Amino acid sequence: MESTIRVRFAPSPTGPLHIGGVRTALFNYLFAKKHGGTFVLRVEDTDQTRYVANAEQYIVDALNWCNIPFDEGPGKNEKYGPYRQSERKDLYKKYADILIEKGWAYYAFDSSEQLDFHRKNHEEQGKTFIYNWHNREKGRLVNSLVLSKEEVQQKIDAGENYVIRFKTPQDETLLMNDEIRGTIKIETNTLDDKVLYKSDGMPTYHLANIVDDHLMKITHVIRGEEWLPSMPLHVLLYKAFGWEAPKFAHLPLILKPVGKGKLSKRDGDKLGFPVFPLEYTNEQTGDVSRGYKEDGYFADAFINMLALLGWNPGTEQELFTLEELVQVFDLKRVSKSGAKFSPEKTNWFNQQYLQTKSDEELTKLYIPILSKKGTSKDEKYIEKVVSLIKERAVFVSDFWSLSDFFFQAPTSYDEKAVKKAIKDDTKEVLENVIGLVKSVNDFTTENVQNTIKSWIVSNEIGFGKVMMPLRLALVGALQGPDVFEIIEMIGKEETISRIEKAIETLL
Repeated sequence: MESTIRVRFAPSPTGPLHIGGVRTALFNYLFAKKHGGTFVLRVEDTDQTRYVANAEQYIVDALNWCNIPFDEGPGKNEKYGPYRQSERKDLYKKYADILIEKGWAYYAFDSSEQLDFHRKNHEEQGKTFIYNWHNREKGRLVNSLVLSKEEVQQKIDAGENYVIRFKTPQDETLLMNDEIRGTIKIETNTLDDKVLYKSDGMPTYHLANIVDDHLMKITHVIRGEEWLPSMPLHVLLYKAFGWEAPKFAHLPLILKPVGKGKLSKRDGDKLGFPVFPLEYTNEQTGDVSRGYKEDGYFADAFINMLALLGWNPGTEQELFTLEELVQVFDLKRVSKSGAKFSPEKTNWFNQQYLQTKSDEELTKLYIPILSKKGTSKDEKYIEKVVSLIKERAVFVSDFWSLSDFFFQAPTSYDEKAVKKAIKDDTKEVLENVIGLVKSVNDFTTENVQNTIKSWIVSNEIGFGKVMMPLRLALVGALQGPDVFEIIEMIGKEETISRIEKAIETLL
C-alpha cells in the first residue's frame, strides 16, 4: 500500500543550488523517509528569462552527492509527470479559466506604464499602491471587473497584453496553520491581487505551484521562510478550487556567520567558504564557484551540519548518520528563528567524520594527492602513515602537509624550531644518536626507542635536548607523530642520512 505522505522539492533552475536549498531538500527527504513517504523533485522553470541550461543537472547531481536522491522527478518514476513546469504549461490556462468562471480571478489589461503612473501618484500622496479591493472596480484600472464580456473578448482577440489576477476576498480574517509556527492570522484586505497567469502563456509561480501540488498529491509543503508571505494566497487558491490544502511548514533562514541577514554567496567569497554543494561553472561568464565536495568535505559531514541548522534533536548528540537523522527528525523541533551558519563548526563536522573513516578508505583518497606530488609508496606504507596523522587533519588535503616527511627528506627547517632546538652541544648529541641508530639490529619502533631512551637516562641528559633536534632533523619542524614511529617508517639509512644532513646544514 502506498504511503499517503508526499513531499516535493521544487527549485528553479536559475543557477547553482544554494545550501539553503539543499537544507530544504534534506528536510523534505528526512520527513518523507521517516513516514515511508515519497520525495518528489519538481523543476519550476516557468521564469524562462532567468533559466540556466546546466542548472537542472546540477540540482540532480547535488542531491545525489548528498545521498538524498529524489524518488519521483524528471526522468525517474514519472507517475505524475512531466515534472518540469515548462512542459506542463498547457494545463495551467485551464485552471486559470476555472478561477475566472468561479469568480475568483479576472483579466487585467493595465499596461506597465499605467501601473507605474498609479504607483507614482500614490507615492506623491504618501500612500502605497496595491492592486486589490481598494481600486479594482472603481474604473481607474482596466480589467474584466469593470469591462463587459464583449469588451474583454475584443481586447483578447485584438492581441492586447493581459494578465489574470486572483480576486482576493474582502473583509475576511484568514486563520492558517503552519506546522512550525503555529496559527497565523491575516486580514485579506491587506493582500494584493497577485498575477496568476500572463498573456505569454506562462503561469506565475503561485498558480503553477498550487495546481502541481494538487495534481501530484503533495501532502506537506516544506519550504523556506521566504515563501511565508505567499501562504495566504496559496491557502485562498486551494479554497477557490475547492481542494484540500496540504500542510505547510516554513523553515527558518540560514543566516550569515557575522552580521545580520540571509547567508549569500558574497559571504562565502568574503570569508572563504563555499555556499554551494558542488563546484559550479557559469556557462555564460565562465565564473567558477567553489563547492563543498571539491573543497574536500565529506557528503555525510555536510549533511549532518545542515541538518542541525534550524533543527535540533532535543539531546546533546551532534553526530548523526543519515539513517539516524531519518529516525529522529521531527518538524516540531524545527526552530522558528534563523540559524547562524558557522564555517568553523562545518570544519569540525568534517574532522569528526574523517576520524570515523577507515585507514583503507582514506588511503585511497590520499593516493591521488601523492601521485600529483610525484611520489609513491606501497599501499600498506601509506595506510600506516594515514593512521599516524589523520587525527590532526580536517581534510584529506591536509595529509600532505602533515606527512610529507614520510615520503621525502625535509628541504628546509622551521626557523623558530631551529632556535628552540639547537644548542651548543647539539652536534655531539646528534652524532651520538647516529651511533645508537646504527647499533640497532632489529629495527623496530620499540627497539630504537629503548636504545635511545636508555642512553638518555644513563647519561642524565634532558629528553628535550635530544628529542627536539632529532625531530627537527627528521621532520624539518617540531611537529608530527611519535619520533620513533617515524624512524621505523623511513628506515635506518634514511634516518641516519637526515640526521647527517641536519648536522651539516644547521651546526
